[in-house]
Amino acid sequence: MAQPFSPTIAARRDQMFPVMEEADIERMRRFGEPSSYAAGEYIVTAGHVAPGLIVMLSGTVDITQDVGPGRRETMVTHGPGNFIGELAQLSSRPSLVNAEAKEPVEAFVIPSQRLRDLMVQEASLGERIMRALILRRVGLLESGTSGPIVIGPAGHGDTLRLQGFLRRSGQPHRALDSDTDPCAKTLIGHFHVDPHHLPIVLCPNGKLMHNPGETELARCIGLLRPIDPDTVYDVAIVGAGPAGLAAAVYAGSEGLSTIVLDCRAFGGQAGASARIENYLGFPTGITGMALMARAYNQAQKFGVEIVIPDEAKLLGAADGAPGYRLDVGDGESLRTRTVVIASGARYRRLDIANLAEFEGTSVHYWASPIEARLCAGQEVALVGAGNSAGQAAVYLASQVRKVTLLARRDSLDATMSRYLVERIKAQPNIEVVTETEIEALEGEAGNLTALSWRNRVTGAVTTRPIRHLFLFIGADPNTDWLARCDVALDAKGFVRTGADGASAPMETSRSGVFAIGDVRSGSIKRVAAAVGEGAQVVAALHAYLARANAPQTAGRP
Repeated sequence: MAQPFSPTIAARRDQMFPVMEEADIERMRRFGEPSSYAAGEYIVTAGHVAPGLIVMLSGTVDITQDVGPGRRETMVTHGPGNFIGELAQLSSRPSLVNAEAKEPVEAFVIPSQRLRDLMVQEASLGERIMRALILRRVGLLESGTSGPIVIGPAGHGDTLRLQGFLRRSGQPHRALDSDTDPCAKTLIGHFHVDPHHLPIVLCPNGKLMHNPGETELARCIGLLRPIDPDTVYDVAIVGAGPAGLAAAVYAGSEGLSTIVLDCRAFGGQAGASARIENYLGFPTGITGMALMARAYNQAQKFGVEIVIPDEAKLLGAADGAPGYRLDVGDGESLRTRTVVIASGARYRRLDIANLAEFEGTSVHYWASPIEARLCAGQEVALVGAGNSAGQAAVYLASQVRKVTLLARRDSLDATMSRYLVERIKAQPNIEVVTETEIEALEGEAGNLTALSWRNRVTGAVTTRPIRHLFLFIGADPNTDWLARCDVALDAKGFVRTGADGASAPMETSRSGVFAIGDVRSGSIKRVAAAVGEGAQVVAALHAYLARANAPQTAGRP
């Protein structure tokens, strides 16, 4: 048996790798098909889609991960009563690990669709299996050796961009500094990569990519798959933040065929929160990423198709059929009976001429462990006075030497929850500077060396040698894509709902098109409110589909 490769394996091994009793195996058997494997046969190969969840009846199987060219490390050995699989098998995504039969194996295979059926029909078994799949993914994330390998200079903007995308997508990956890591140098030499072409990504399927875009990388690792243009969905949800994922979970659990699109990653702005402490049911707090990952996995459990990253571009009437056509990235389109707009908001940017020069390397809109490692031991500046800014400031204070928090108002009390205000006051390395605006950014080659701020009352300008700036200054509605879609917006660009003629409070000016969450005019900008609207809109979807006498299962027209 291999030694534990993550804290989670060490602490929760029995839950991660349960041995199912004979009675449980019999209950599972009706969802699978018998299969056998010869000694030495690779049952699952990293980078390729596995046949499903494999329940072992006899024999042994080594689960390994690739740790370098021609090198594999055994993580765990499965025997009778164990099952092979992790979250990738829930939605037929490529495997992140290898599974090799060490001796003849008898088993049965539960395909992804039947696995979801098992979780619904056998609740107690489903709970144990789902917990194991999630914990195994956590273990892979902690190991830092599975999944694609990102190789490039540690502080390079594109290196950080690729790492950030994989992290926000909940994808295990390995990041190697091309300047200092011997393994990185070996791989660069092995593939004859010119340093000017860094960063590179080595995908689990063996494909080498030179500084790919997020969409290109997502397709390579199997996150993003082609959309079937002939399938007609009951509902298409644009946006995978708290509102969109809540709507997906409730719609999927109630039998509506559902597809979710997001142009970045699941979680929206909530996913960037270092810690949420005022969300019902989590008295000790939870990171935004952990909360949104649970919702993302829950949606997949109910059979929701999630397409990320893919951008909605145009909403139009379906050709010669009821419902809508939604044009998305890469020239694809999908057909749907209803649409839920949950596209949220995009981060506001400072009105500084050279801001773009430093974005991605020194100017950040997230405060994740990736950014925290870049700033370790330094002084950083953070602009903002809302809850997201407060959460980020407290998190960064635990990682850096000093946080200077800059706010336009004369205090934080009007815009930030009281518990955060008190926590910030209690942190000795957080300095709050009020009535202040950023004046200028200085640096070279995309790296910040100093920034200046101006007091709005006195006009005094302060300059400090700060290399990293975090911006949490609010957001604007992400509705540019609706400009040619005949969906009414208010004066600030938010989607109007519940107008005259609308049959539901969240219905837009187009029948069968709804808006929820931060993108909706008049919404309450809180995670709990967004989740509530996501649940509420499903009742409106049912009512609309009933009026239209539309079938509520996916199928070909």
